[in-house]
Amino acid sequence: MSQATINAAQKTARKGSEMSRIVRPLLAAAAVALLAGCATNRDSVVVGSIPDDYRTNHPIVIAEKNQTIDIPVGNTDRGISRGQAETFVGYLSEYDRRTSPALTIMAPTGASNDMAATTVSRELMRIAAKNGVPSNRISIVRYQAAYADAASPIRVTYTAMRAQTDRCGSWPEDVLNTAENKHYANFGCSYQNNLAAQLANPADLLGPRKQTAIDAENRGVVIDVYRKRAITGEFIDASEVTY
Repeated sequence: MSQATINAAQKTARKGSEMSRIVRPLLAAAAVALLAGCATNRDSVVVGSIPDDYRTNHPIVIAEKNQTIDIPVGNTDRGISRGQAETFVGYLSEYDRRTSPALTIMAPTGASNDMAATTVSRELMRIAAKNGVPSNRISIVRYQAAYADAASPIRVTYTAMRAQTDRCGSWPEDVLNTAENKHYANFGCSYQNNLAAQLANPADLLGPRKQTAIDAENRGVVIDVYRKRAITGEFIDASEVTY
């Protein structure tokens, strides 16, 4: 091979090396630009960004709520009946005697049963005080009756802490007019409402109650039976196994 050919080959190699040094950064920049373009044009829908849990859509909250009962009073009534008294006592069974909220007895005025309602209101006040409502927390007020010729009821109310949810029956859109696999707006609302209504003590949602005292005597009996590997007579009597 001649010297001229060797010089030409070396010159070509040097040019290729210089081109490689120039092209490599350009290719890297182009790759970064392509990746950035993909990131910019990505789908804007993020999975899980919209809550689709009925406990989140219809949360149970604790708030004050009016506990109200209407007691009908006839024009000729001169007192409260036994059935009405029992109903009123049942209504007071949910009254929290520790916090002692104000109990308001609203008697009608301007109705045909004004006199009878006044007498029954005093009896309701006496029954409330007898069932643990402090006398200084009971008040009798008047409200304007809507119809002068009709007998209006007595309304009794007090506030109490209750667990509740939002109002059910929300249908903002057609449940079939969607291609998304999500719960409809009213889903789980009735379940949450029923669960809230069954709570005897709404404070249980805020934290656990204090542990009750241990029955030391009963605990000793149970431990002795366990150590003897025996079976209590109560369990044997309640068991359906006969062999």
